[in-house]
Amino acid sequence: MTAELVRGQNHTLPQTRLEIRVSAGSPVVAGATLGDERGTVRGAERIAHPASHRVPGLEVSRQAAADHRLAVDLDALPAEVHRVTVVLALPMGAGRPVSFGAVAAPFVAVTGLDGTEIATFTLTGLDTESAVSALELYRRQGAWKVRAVGQGYAAGLAGLFADQGVAEAAETAAAIQEAVASGLARSVTPPPRTTEGERVRHPAGPAAAGAQAPAPPVPEAQPAEPLGDPASARTEAPGGGPIDYAHPRRQTSAPPPPPPTAPPAAPGQPARPVAGDATGWSMDERLYNQIWGMFEDLARAVAAYRSAVDFAESRMDQELDRALSDPRNRIGGAGDRAREAARAKRDELTGRAREALERDLAQLAAESAVVEPALPAAYAGWDNPVWHAYRVPMEIPMALRLGDLRLGEAPDLPIPLLVRLPLERGIWIDSGRTASEAAASTTGDQLRGLAVETAVTLAARLLAVYPAGEFSVHVVDPAGAAAGQLSPLVGSGVLAGPPAAGAEGVASVLAHLTRRVDLVQMAIRAGAADALPPDLDTGEHLLIVNDFPHGFDDRAVTQLRYLADEGPSVGVHLLMVADREDARAYGPVLDPLWRSLLRITPVADDHLADPWVGHAWTYEPLRTPQGSRVLQQVLALVAEARRGGHR
Repeated sequence: MTAELVRGQNHTLPQTRLEIRVSAGSPVVAGATLGDERGTVRGAERIAHPASHRVPGLEVSRQAAADHRLAVDLDALPAEVHRVTVVLALPMGAGRPVSFGAVAAPFVAVTGLDGTEIATFTLTGLDTESAVSALELYRRQGAWKVRAVGQGYAAGLAGLFADQGVAEAAETAAAIQEAVASGLARSVTPPPRTTEGERVRHPAGPAAAGAQAPAPPVPEAQPAEPLGDPASARTEAPGGGPIDYAHPRRQTSAPPPPPPTAPPAAPGQPARPVAGDATGWSMDERLYNQIWGMFEDLARAVAAYRSAVDFAESRMDQELDRALSDPRNRIGGAGDRAREAARAKRDELTGRAREALERDLAQLAAESAVVEPALPAAYAGWDNPVWHAYRVPMEIPMALRLGDLRLGEAPDLPIPLLVRLPLERGIWIDSGRTASEAAASTTGDQLRGLAVETAVTLAARLLAVYPAGEFSVHVVDPAGAAAGQLSPLVGSGVLAGPPAAGAEGVASVLAHLTRRVDLVQMAIRAGAADALPPDLDTGEHLLIVNDFPHGFDDRAVTQLRYLADEGPSVGVHLLMVADREDARAYGPVLDPLWRSLLRITPVADDHLADPWVGHAWTYEPLRTPQGSRVLQQVLALVAEARRGGHR
């Protein structure tokens, strides 16, 4: 029976291998400190946090998130550790909550590896605090207990660590927030929450019995996010054009479950995969939710496998240490037999974990084989036949595919990377050299060319999924270095104007878009959309900036940062092609700019993180098939539709 704790109450723990689940209404940082009998933390190395997510007996999430799962093995803690304190903090940054009083009360649950709840605690009564000691696991007379704490700190993590005796509390807190900011910049934004889960789960078979590793965190039913009527965010502009810069919303009620499209599987057999088996109001929405469900399933299945392997290695090391520390095992073959037994147990546990992973991967691969051919153009790769039947749409889709994501354990299982439309953040295509094998085998000039080509194909996809005349693309190429790669956009006539070159061209485009952002923001604040100038284009705009920061003076850099921060909310989006190393001369002034953008690469690179367990995923950009003219054909149809709309 679950113990529902209140502040100060404790409960005996029936086992030593546990999970601690954290649910919050907004992203929080989850960590833990290891203290002695008095609760003193002897150094920063005794703190598990996103920048150092593992300490002996404890593993925490690598980034800020609304939901966390912390793995705890109390038997593996150092002997001098008597107290494990679970710590929550709000990530710092513009636009983020500054205190727990401004967010929903966090909920913390201590569970067994099978998901059975042992004790729960809701942290109510918080106000100005930005960090809190949520609960503690403590050792008393050889047994472990859990106590609900709920002690908040208005001084944040620095105050919390100082209270626990950490010598360099402020420095440690700053390092954690820096790591969190970097993690948020590289993390893929999760989709909005829905009710009743986001898709039908297809278990691939029973879990590996006896693996004694943290079970794969099964996503729980999420609370509903209010989904407003899309018409409520739409205002008529001069000339009848709509102004709709809010995030697309669907309905105020939960989406319906998918219709039954396949007979149930035979008993003991995995369910047959079906395209669109998630909840949603339309097939596009169901496919969107299904793809995100596959993404999450793969992330958590691999997390469970890696955790099982780590546990098997840790257990083997502990058994070897115990065997070798016994003098009796140093005589005869007892020591060799102990080593062989420990390794055999490690291999058995690892093998069972691999079998469970292979079952999950086989089911996900079967699902991918069904889903991929059913995708609409906005979600499909360039090699999908759906593009050959392309017609300019009448409304924008829910999302756009930016590329594919893969994990090392499943290199043949690509997961489409979908982002919601309208774009909520700008995109940065990194033209610099990275540590990936693909980048190492490519010259600097080739990387810069591939980066511009990636920007062109992405701009073409955006133009293709918007109705005619509702999306405009501007290009800034100060030195004219990308004329060849930009030719598909220029030659088809889909650009709002010729690529801007030189200081005057850069200043003109930035001034035009900055003025547009200012005017629309003022009109929205004043509720006077009908007061906008008649020559103002109320559609969405994309600015492609090549070879930044070359050709940009201080004023232009300031305007660019302004567009990155304020533009997405009013329909102006940024797509930068740049090598960050080239911007080092500006110092840290541009760090907020880079962090506000979603970084992708023109070649395969493992820099993106999922929002659940923080795996490093290999991102691969979308390429048109060799020799195909699909890109030119799509752009020609877009240009024809735009000309027809202006007649």
